[in-house]
Amino acid sequence: MGAVSAFTDISTEMVLGVLPIFVITDLHATKAILGLMEGASESLNYLFRVFSGVLSDKIGTKKPLILLGYGLSTVSKPFFAVAQSWGDAFAIRLTDRVGKGVRTSPRDALISDSVKEAQGGKAFGLHRSLDQLGAIVGPLFAFLLIPAIGFRGIFWASAVPGVMAVLVLLFFVQDSRVAKQSAGVLRNARTVLTRKFTVFLLVLGIFALGAYNFSFILVKASTLGVNEDTIPLVYAALNVSTVIAGYPSGILADKLGRGRVLVFGYGLFFISSLAGALITAGVVFAFVIALIYGLYLGTSEAIQRAFIPSLVPQELKGTAYGVYYLLISACSALANVIFGVLWDQVSVGLAFSYSMVTSAAAIVGLALLLSRRRYFVG
Repeated sequence: MGAVSAFTDISTEMVLGVLPIFVITDLHATKAILGLMEGASESLNYLFRVFSGVLSDKIGTKKPLILLGYGLSTVSKPFFAVAQSWGDAFAIRLTDRVGKGVRTSPRDALISDSVKEAQGGKAFGLHRSLDQLGAIVGPLFAFLLIPAIGFRGIFWASAVPGVMAVLVLLFFVQDSRVAKQSAGVLRNARTVLTRKFTVFLLVLGIFALGAYNFSFILVKASTLGVNEDTIPLVYAALNVSTVIAGYPSGILADKLGRGRVLVFGYGLFFISSLAGALITAGVVFAFVIALIYGLYLGTSEAIQRAFIPSLVPQELKGTAYGVYYLLISACSALANVIFGVLWDQVSVGLAFSYSMVTSAAAIVGLALLLSRRRYFVG
């Protein structure tokens, strides 16, 4: 699955390394529209994670849904090449994210099924690192190819690694099967919402309400003096730091406690937001902010997912990941829209300050939970 994600991310990040600037400059969208596009697409992504997670538990198998999701994303991305308006790009982005939503919950459950629970942090950290390795190569390909084929040519070229990912998945990934769940969706959801899991989700939700999309890091880079052709290098740097953080943070989480490492990751996000609010010029600073933000991604996202199996019934992990992603869905939509509107209508400083407040609140909340060892062990 790590190899599949690596090839897919080469495809996806070739596109995403240039898409925010393409949407704003070529398709004449505002930052608020960019926030709406990213928020809506990620919400749809997470909403489909709910359905696919529950469905994978119901049917007792995961690979068919994973294959459907990767296939849909591979087919959709090249259509950015023929987009004539931000509305076209919006529709294509939604389709791509539906594919990601369909595959992610069953994929996470399959990874969890493949290892012992004590190695969960390491497994998700490894997957995240391989995933982000593709995210380094993709923007570098885009940087090298832009002078020859332009933004739209990049979108066409993204199909090649996407097809390779689907072939690896089809022929080399083994499915995992569990007993089919006959209970209804709502009953399964109620079962996984234990007290510990619910409180953990509450803290994650507070953080996610201010967790802006990486696209705004790239837009911030352009305001700091990075030219359009070099933006993919900023994105590559962001992904390099994500890879560097991913696997080691998983190992540390298994040894020191996932909660402690997650607090550290949230702190990195706070620092990147502080830098975004205060720094107003300098190409070097654009790369520094991207590197810190990438460390946050590599540290936090995999650890959040690795927490879940210890908080819910084993046979309903797919449903649990679906509920988790539903929460992130709603919060992500609000976060990106709020962030984009604050940037457009007030100032970039206020937008980043808003995210600093939500991340600080989540850090305090998580620290309080970790202090109650008999109630919440992380």
